[in-house]
Amino acid sequence: MTMKKLTKLIFMSSVTILSLSSCRNVQQPAAAEPDDFKYFVDQFEDMRVLKYKLPGFDSLSLQQKKFIYYLSEAALWGRDILWDQNFKYNLLIRKTIEAIISTYSGDNETNEYKSFLVYAKRVFFANGIHHHYSNDKLKPGFSEAYFAELVKGSDQASLPLKQGQNSEQLLSLISPIIFDETLYPRKIEQKEGSDMVAESATNFYEGVTQKEVEKYYSGKLTSDDPHPVSTGINSKVLKINGKITEEIYKSGGKYGKEIDNIIIWLEKAIPFADTETQKKEIALLIEYYKTGDLKKWDEYNVVWAKNTEPIVDYINGFIETYGDPLGMKATWEAIVDYIDIEATKRTQIITANAQWFEDNSPIQPQYRKEKVTGVAAKVINIAMLGGDCYPASPLGINLPNADWIRKEVGSKSVTLANITSAYDIASLGSGFLDEFAASPEEIERVKKYGDIAGALHTDLHECVGHASGKLAEGTDPAALKNYASPLEEARADLFALYFMLDSKIMELGLLPDENAARAEYDSYIRNGLLTQLVRIKPGKEIEQAHMRSRSAISHWVYEKGKAENAIELFQRDGKTYVKINDYDKVRSLFGELLKEIQRVKSEGDLEAASNIIETYGVKVDSNLHTELLDRYAKLNLAPYTGFVNPVLKPVYDTNGEITDIKVEYVDDYVSQMMHYGKNYSAL
Repeated sequence: MTMKKLTKLIFMSSVTILSLSSCRNVQQPAAAEPDDFKYFVDQFEDMRVLKYKLPGFDSLSLQQKKFIYYLSEAALWGRDILWDQNFKYNLLIRKTIEAIISTYSGDNETNEYKSFLVYAKRVFFANGIHHHYSNDKLKPGFSEAYFAELVKGSDQASLPLKQGQNSEQLLSLISPIIFDETLYPRKIEQKEGSDMVAESATNFYEGVTQKEVEKYYSGKLTSDDPHPVSTGINSKVLKINGKITEEIYKSGGKYGKEIDNIIIWLEKAIPFADTETQKKEIALLIEYYKTGDLKKWDEYNVVWAKNTEPIVDYINGFIETYGDPLGMKATWEAIVDYIDIEATKRTQIITANAQWFEDNSPIQPQYRKEKVTGVAAKVINIAMLGGDCYPASPLGINLPNADWIRKEVGSKSVTLANITSAYDIASLGSGFLDEFAASPEEIERVKKYGDIAGALHTDLHECVGHASGKLAEGTDPAALKNYASPLEEARADLFALYFMLDSKIMELGLLPDENAARAEYDSYIRNGLLTQLVRIKPGKEIEQAHMRSRSAISHWVYEKGKAENAIELFQRDGKTYVKINDYDKVRSLFGELLKEIQRVKSEGDLEAASNIIETYGVKVDSNLHTELLDRYAKLNLAPYTGFVNPVLKPVYDTNGEITDIKVEYVDDYVSQMMHYGKNYSAL
C-alpha cells in the first residue's frame, strides 16, 4: 500500500513504433551508445517504453558494483512468480508467444503479424494478459484462426507442450482464454456486490469464494499480539480434497524453483554488502525464503528498516497487496538501488522535521504519533527493476508495510531520481499541458515549478505521509479490506498536499515560494478530476487504487469547495477545464479530508471508508469522459510508461576474477523480454 506508481500525465510527442521483425533467436540485446543518450525505446497503443541512466555508477567501488550485480541477478529471477500470480495461464501463453517470435517460419511482415507483435508487447508490459492498470483482459488485434496459424507455423519443440501433447491440444486450451471475452475478463474485480475472489482472475485463490476465504482467515487476523504477522501475504488459498488450505511461497513449496535461484544470488551478494548489518539482514531474508515463516519476514524487516546507512540497498520479496482484490496477498517485487547523495539532502531536511509535521498535522491529536520513529529517507538511483516494479516502475517507496514495525522501528522512504528524470526528460514538448491546463498562467507556473513541486510532493508523501498517524488501540489493521490501499494512498497524498502550502516549507528551503505549491495543487486537481480519465476505457469505472485515491480527493474537495467558488469546472470552446480560485480554502479542505481519512483508518471504520471511495473515487461521468478521450487522442500520446533495464556485465581477468561491472543500455524492448524469458525462467 505504499508504492506510488508512475502517475504524472505528461507525455511524449508522436513516435513511430520500432520494427521488431528481427526478433528471432534473440540473445542479449545489443547495447546503445551512452554518449548520445536517447530515452525513448518504443510506443504501442496506450504504452511507451523508456530507458533510464545509471548516473554515478562508475564512481562506485568495485565491492559496491559487485553487490549491485549479484542483487540484480536476484531481482531478475523472480519474474515468473509475478506472471503466475497475476493469472494461472499467463506463463503458458507467454511461452507460446516467445516460441512464435523466435521460430515462426511464415511471413512476419503482414499486418496480422504486426498486430500479433503489438499484442505480445502489451502482454510483456502487463506481465500477463490483463492490462496492468485497468485489469481488463487485453484484446488481440488479430483473429483466432491466425493465432492457430502462428502456433502451427512455429517450431513445435519450442512450444510449451506437455509430454504427449500437440499444438492442437495447446490451442484448445489457450485460444478460448485469449479470444473469448467472457472468460477471465478481469484480473481484479472489486465492484460492490461482486464475489471479489471468484470473479477475479488473479492466481492468489483457486476454487474458493470470497466468503470462504474471509471465514478461513477470520480467526487468524484477530489477535491481541502487539506484533502481528502479515497473515496470508505469501501464500495461495485453494481447496484440496474439499478442504481449504494454503500453499506457502518458499523453497520446496510454491514457487520453490524460482525462490531457490533468488537465494543463490542473494548468497553470492552477502560478501559484498556495505555493512555487517546488511549481511545479517540478507541472511534473514534467505532464511525467510527457505522457511516461509512470516515471523522471520518481520525479523528481517526490522533489521532492514533500522539499517539506514548503506550506499547500496534493495527491496526483494512479497510486499505490496494491490494485486489482491481483498488487499491481503502480495505480489513479488524487487529493486536494486544506490544513493544519490546530493538529492538526498532534500529528504534529510524533511525527515529531520518529521516530528514537526506530525505535531502540526490537522488530524485528531489522539491519532498523532507522540514520537515519530526512525523515518529514514533518501533519493536513490535505480540499478535494476524486477517483478512488480518492472517494466512499470514506482516513483517513490516507503517500507516496511507492517504498522507495528513502522510505529516501533520506523521506515525507509526513497524517491527514485533517475526513473523520474527519464520520465520527465522524455515527456518534454508533448502538448499535453497546453491542451488541458486552464490558463497560460497555470501553464507557465507548472513549467517553472512542476519538477521541483512534483518531487517534493513525492518526498512528503513517502517520507512523512505514510509514516504519520497511528491506529487506535485494538483496531484490526485489516479492517478496511479492499478500501485500505486507496485510502492509505489518499492519506499520504493529503498529508503532502496540506503541508506543501505551509510557510514551514518555504522556511526550510524546500520550495522557492508559494507559487510552486500552487503549481502542484493545479496539477493534482486537474489530474484527479480530468486527465487521469484518459487511462480509463469508455464505459468503465475507476479501479486502480492510486487513481481511486486521486479521484476521491479531487471530487470531495470540488464538491465541498464549489459553493464558495474556491474551485470550479468551466467550459471554454466546448472543452472542460478546472480552476482553483482560492488556494488557501482548497488547502483547508485537504486538511479536513485528511483528518477524516486518518480517523477512518485509526478506527477501522469500514462503512465510512466505503462511502468515501464509492461516492467520490469510482464513478466516471460518461459525457466528460468522451470529451477527454477525444481531446487526448488528437495528441497521439501513450498514458502508461514502462522501462527497459540496463545490462550489467561483469569484466573478468585471466584468473576469472571480476575486475569491473560495465553498464550497457538496451534499445530493443522485445529483445529484453525474450532474453529474460530464456534466461530467468524456471517455472
